[in-house]
Amino acid sequence: MKGVIIKRVIMGVLAAMFVCGAGETFAQKPTLHRRTTTRRTTAARKPVEPVYSVPSGTMFRARMNQTLNSKTARVGQTFTASVTEPVYSSNGVVVVPVGATLTGRVNSVRPADKGGQAGQIDVAFTRLNLPNGRTRFINGSLTDLDANKTRSDNEGTVTARGISHRKAVFIGGGGVGGVLLGGAIGGGKGALIGGLLGAAGGYAGERLTKGPDAEVRSGTEFGVFLNQSMSLPRFKETVPVTP
Repeated sequence: MKGVIIKRVIMGVLAAMFVCGAGETFAQKPTLHRRTTTRRTTAARKPVEPVYSVPSGTMFRARMNQTLNSKTARVGQTFTASVTEPVYSSNGVVVVPVGATLTGRVNSVRPADKGGQAGQIDVAFTRLNLPNGRTRFINGSLTDLDANKTRSDNEGTVTARGISHRKAVFIGGGGVGGVLLGGAIGGGKGALIGGLLGAAGGYAGERLTKGPDAEVRSGTEFGVFLNQSMSLPRFKETVPVTP
């Protein structure tokens, strides 16, 4: 009899445990699994700014900003000149405005010496700075502003005529300097240009007389011949700042 009672108690306990477990199971809320989706954002492409070609042979009209003297100038010394007329692309778009800055570099210099030897300064132009902050490296040479040696098309682009053999240097003469065309530093012949006064020839016969130093004063105007073409966008007063 006792054994039967014990079995009934055990069965009752197991039944109670089963009922409790089932109740908890049904009481639990189902778990929802959410799918995570990643949105891809594509940055808007900025429109490509068109550029325009400035051909080799184009001449910049420039005005000296400092004074150079063959007595004190040194190889590697830099100087600047301001552009005095706008420069147009090959299809008539203004790419270089008045007020842009050309940076020049002294390539070689020879002070005046006895025997009437005039001082000479050979320069090149290496950089262009626009008023809106754009910068371009250039390959430019000194040349003159003689209208007979240049031509201008309908868009106002000034191009030198047959100027490849007329590389110019600054040469002393008349106390205000001058520009001698040709391979002057190597002893070549040339002619004074640019409306600058004087010449060194008058000193050549006086062996004991020192020739004049080349002095290119601030405000002197000359041309810069573009040896290699370059590309620039249409000039705008300000360049948008990229965030």
